[in-house]
Amino acid sequence: MNFLRGVMGGQAAGPQPTGAETIQKLCDRVASSTLLEDRRDAVRALKSLSKKYRMEVGTQAMDHLVTILQTDRSDSEILGYSLDTLYNIICNDEEEEQDESEDENTQKQTDDLCALFTEKFLQDPERITLLLTLLEEFDFHVRWPAVKLLTALLKSQGVQVQGIILVSPMGVSRLMDLLADSREVIRNDGLLLLQQLTRGNAAIQKIVAFENAFERLLDIITEEGSSDGGIVVEDCLLLLLNLLKNNSSNQNFFKEGSYIQRMKPWFEVGDDNSGWSAQKVTNLHLMLQLVRVMVSPVNSPGATASCQKCMFQCGLLQQLCTILMATGVPADILTETINTVSEVIRGSQINQDYFASVNAPSSPPRPAIVVLLMSMVNERQPFVLRCAVLYCFQCFLYKNQKGQGEIVATLLPSTIDANSISAGQLLCGGLFSADSLSNWCAAVALAHALQDNLTQKEQLLRVQLATSLGKPPVSLLQQCTNILSQGSKVQTRVGLLMLLCTWISNCPIAVTHFLHNQDNVPFLTAQISENLGEDERLVQGLCALLLGICIYHNDNSLENYTKEKLKQLIEKRIGKENFVEKLGFITKHELYSRAALKPQPVFPSPEQMLFDHEFTKLVKDLEGVITKAVHKSSEEDKKEEEVKKTLEQHDNIVTRYKELIREQDAQIQELKEQVAALSSQNEQMQATVAQQLSQIQQHKDQYNILKLKLGKESPSQGDGSQQNGLQTEELSQLREELDELRKQHAVLQTQLAERDALITTLQSSSQTTESPAGGSDNTELLQELEALRSQVQSQSSEISHLKTERQELLTRAEAEPSDTAPPSASAELESRLAAQTSETEKMKRSVAELEQQLAAATSTAAILQTEKEKLQSEVQESKKEQDDLLMLLADQDQKIHSLKKRLKDLGETVEDEDDLDTKDQTSDDDDEEEDEDD
Repeated sequence: MNFLRGVMGGQAAGPQPTGAETIQKLCDRVASSTLLEDRRDAVRALKSLSKKYRMEVGTQAMDHLVTILQTDRSDSEILGYSLDTLYNIICNDEEEEQDESEDENTQKQTDDLCALFTEKFLQDPERITLLLTLLEEFDFHVRWPAVKLLTALLKSQGVQVQGIILVSPMGVSRLMDLLADSREVIRNDGLLLLQQLTRGNAAIQKIVAFENAFERLLDIITEEGSSDGGIVVEDCLLLLLNLLKNNSSNQNFFKEGSYIQRMKPWFEVGDDNSGWSAQKVTNLHLMLQLVRVMVSPVNSPGATASCQKCMFQCGLLQQLCTILMATGVPADILTETINTVSEVIRGSQINQDYFASVNAPSSPPRPAIVVLLMSMVNERQPFVLRCAVLYCFQCFLYKNQKGQGEIVATLLPSTIDANSISAGQLLCGGLFSADSLSNWCAAVALAHALQDNLTQKEQLLRVQLATSLGKPPVSLLQQCTNILSQGSKVQTRVGLLMLLCTWISNCPIAVTHFLHNQDNVPFLTAQISENLGEDERLVQGLCALLLGICIYHNDNSLENYTKEKLKQLIEKRIGKENFVEKLGFITKHELYSRAALKPQPVFPSPEQMLFDHEFTKLVKDLEGVITKAVHKSSEEDKKEEEVKKTLEQHDNIVTRYKELIREQDAQIQELKEQVAALSSQNEQMQATVAQQLSQIQQHKDQYNILKLKLGKESPSQGDGSQQNGLQTEELSQLREELDELRKQHAVLQTQLAERDALITTLQSSSQTTESPAGGSDNTELLQELEALRSQVQSQSSEISHLKTERQELLTRAEAEPSDTAPPSASAELESRLAAQTSETEKMKRSVAELEQQLAAATSTAAILQTEKEKLQSEVQESKKEQDDLLMLLADQDQKIHSLKKRLKDLGETVEDEDDLDTKDQTSDDDDEEEDEDD
C-alpha cells in the first residue's frame, strides 16, 4: 500500500520512478496480487494514468485488464475500473487548447493510437463476446463503461466489430435491451452505440428492426416531446434513418407495422411559428428526411406508391401541405418540406390531385402551385428554395397528363383570365425575364408540362404572345427562337434549347412549325459550324441535337426541308463527322452525368444549373438514332421507309390478329364458363339420377322380398314373375274376371234368395200336411226334395269355386303395386342413361322425361293402390256375404233334417245323402257301360 501511495502522489524517499516504470509495477501487481483489494487499487491507479500515459498503459496493461474482466466477474468495482481504463486507451476524450498545426498533429497521433489499440484489442474476437456478456450486468458502473467501450470500438473498426457481433449468439438482442434501461444515460449511450452498429450493414439493420426497434424508438420520441424534444430525439431519428435508408425490407416492415401513421403528429405546428430553437429545426429536418426515405425515387416503384397512398390516407400529406402554406416557418425547414411534398406526390395521381386543390391562406385564395411558382421566378428568393419549387413542380407533372393539360390550358387564349395570375402566365414571365436563372427554371418547368404528352405539344403551338403595341402577336415557338438568335446568356439559351428539343421531339407537327420559319435552320447551322470557346460548346451540342430531331421526326411535308435536303445541308455546311462530334459535346459535359444521377435538381451554385434529369434521358434516347439518321443515304432512307411501311402493315396485321385472339379468348372464356355451368348441372343431374336409381333399386328389392313372401304358386304365375310381373293386358283381364265374378255372385245371391223362398214354401206345405193318407202329396214332396238336394250340391260346388277365385284375386291384388310400373320404368331409365352418356347436352331433357315417367309410375302405383283398397273392401264384403250364405245353408240343412224326420214320422221312406250318392254313381256307371256297348 505504501507503494501505491507513492504512485498516487504521496512522499517517498529516493528518486521518483518514471511513468513507464510505475505502469510496469502496477501491471505486475495486477498480475501477481492474490488479494482482490490490491488488484482493485492497481487497476484504479492504471485508470488514473491511462489518459496521461495512454501509450504505455495500452501497450503494457491491455492484456492484464482483459484478464481482470474474465476472472474478477464477481466484483463490479474492479470491472468498472478495467472498462474505463480500456475506454481511455482506445478513445481519448481530452480537449486541450492548441494551435492549428499542433492540433492537426495531435489529432493524427490520436487517431493512429486509436486504430493501433483497437486492432490489438480485436486480435481475439472473444473479447467482443466478453463485452456483450458484461452488458447483461445491471450494475451501472459495469454496464455504462461497457457501452462506451463498444461504441468506441465500432467507431474505430466498425466493419470488423459488426461482423463479430453479427455471429455472436444473442449479440444484437443484448444491445437492444439497452433501450429498455430505466437509466437515461445508459439508454442514450445505447442509442449512440446502435447508430454505429447499424451504419452500412443491412443484415444488422434487419435484425435490429425485427427486435422491435421501431416501436421502442417511436415511443422514446413521443416521450421526449417529438419535434420539441432534445438531443435524444435527434439520436432516435438518426438511428431510424440508418435502419430505413436503402433497406427495402425494413421500409416494408415499417409500412406494414402502421408506423407511418405515427409520424403525422410530428408535423403538427401551431399558428405562432416564431422562435424555433435550433434543436427543433434539426429534429424537424430529420423527420422530413425520414419521410423522404420512405418515398424516395430510388426505391422500387411499387413500394413507393404504397407508401404514398398510406401517407395520403393517414393525413400526413395534408399535414405537410399545412406546413408548406404556414407563415413563420424557417427557410431551411420550408425548403425541405417542399422537397418532401414533391416526393410524396411524385407519380401518385391521387396525391397530385390533392396537391392541385391546395390553396394558400391569402385573400383571395390562390392555388399552392401558383404561390410556389411565384417564388421560383423571383430572383430575390434563396437559390435552394427556387430549386426545391422547381423540383416540386416537376414531381407534380410527373406521369400526370391531367396536370399537364391544366398547366398548358392556362396559356391558351380561351382560358386566360385577366383578373388572376395563372401558372402559365408566371412561366411565360419567367421565360422571358432578364434573370437567366428564371429563364432556365421556367423553360425546364414548361418542358415537363410537355413530357411524353403529344396532345399538349400540339396544343402549345396555339399559344400566341403579344410582343409590343402595334405589332401582330407571335407564337410561343417563334418567340423562343427569336430569343435564341439574340445571343442571350448561356444558361438562358441552354434552357430554351432543352425546351425546344422536348417540344418537337416525337411531334412531326411541331417540327413542321419550327422548320416553317425560314431563319431557324440557317441559325442552327451557323451555330454548329462556328468554332467557339468552351462555354459555347454545350450550346453547339444542343443546336446539333435540335437539328437532328428535325431530321429524325421530319414527315417531309415541307418541300424545302425534307430529310434528304437537311442531310445535304449538314454535309455541305457542317460535315457529318463534325456534326456528330458537336452532338457528343452534350454527354461529355461534366454536369451532364451529375444531373443524370437523380431527379432532384441539386447544384452547388446557380451558374452550374444547366441540365435537367429528364432531359438527360431524352439525349440518351436520341443521340444514337440521330447519328444513324445523319449517316444514312437516300437509298437507305427509302429502304427504311419501305421497311417502316412493311412494319406498319405487319403491325396492322398483328393488331388484327391480336384483336381476333382477344375475341377468341373472350369466346373461350365464355365457353369455359358454360362448360363449368354444364359440368355443375351434369353433376347435379348425376346425383339426381343416382338417387332415383337407388329408389328404383329399393322398389326392386321390395318386389323381390314380396315375391319371396308369396312363394311359388303355379307355373303360370312363376313364368309371370320371371317376366317381371303382370303386364297391362293382364291387369285388364283381371278386372274383367273380377266383373264376371261380381255378376256370378249377384246371380248366386238371386238363386239363394229363390231357394230361400222355396224352402219357406216347403216348410209351409209340410206344416199343412196332417194326415198320413196324403201319398201323392208326399211323393211330390220327395221329388222336390231330391231336386232341392241336387241344387244344394251344385250351389256348394259354386260356393267353393267362388272361394278359390276370391283367394286368387286377393293374392294378385296384394302383388299389384310392385308388379306393374317399376320393371318398365327400370328399362326406360336404362335406355335414358345410355342416351345421356352419348349426348351430354340432352341430359336435362332426358332427366325431365325420367322424372315425368317416375311421376307417372308413382301416380299409377297410387291408382293401383286405390283400386287394391277397393278390391279389398269388396273382398271383405264378399266374405261377409259368403258367411251369411253358409249360415243360410246351415239353416237349410237343419230344415232338411227336420223335413226328413217328419217324412219318416209320416211313414215315408227317406234315403240318406250317402245312399243317393251311391245310386248316382251306380247309374253313372251303367250309363257308361251302355255307351261302350253302343
